[in-house]
Amino acid sequence: MAKFEVNYVKNNNIPVTLTSLDKLLNWGTSNSLWAMTYGLACCAIEMMASGASRYDFDRFGTIFRASPRQSDVMIVAGTVTKKHAEFVRRLYDQMPEPKWVISMGSCANTGGMFNTYATVQGVDRIIPVDIYLPGCAPRPETLQYAVMVLQQYIRSKKAIQSPTKKRLI
Repeated sequence: MAKFEVNYVKNNNIPVTLTSLDKLLNWGTSNSLWAMTYGLACCAIEMMASGASRYDFDRFGTIFRASPRQSDVMIVAGTVTKKHAEFVRRLYDQMPEPKWVISMGSCANTGGMFNTYATVQGVDRIIPVDIYLPGCAPRPETLQYAVMVLQQYIRSKKAIQSPTKKRLI
């Protein structure tokens, strides 16, 4: 068995890690996602299960928050009615930048089997969606995988974006 020992004191060397500021900021952002729960139907039960002890979102640094002003990921789980559409948009607008949206379940993605006058046929008609989770209802592992994909996406972006002008009309 080979034994390798590094003695930094003897050589007057200090262990140094080199990285860019972008990578450091993106690593911190991606490992501290605070998700705002917006559970509307049966998908919300699977979303709650992903935060329970068996799946444990805390391992990924993802903590569920009830306040939009303290969260940067919105998880829309379930059927969005036209009555709720105004509230979904208002909560999305209250979230600080940068913010991401995960649409969880067939009902949130496309309206599901409810093709009626009262159901929004996809939450992407109200707010921009980053990740779609298919299924009725998607398993907690699927939501965990979506968060890992979102973390990889955050790490690949520039940390400090140039401000874009928003159109008022």
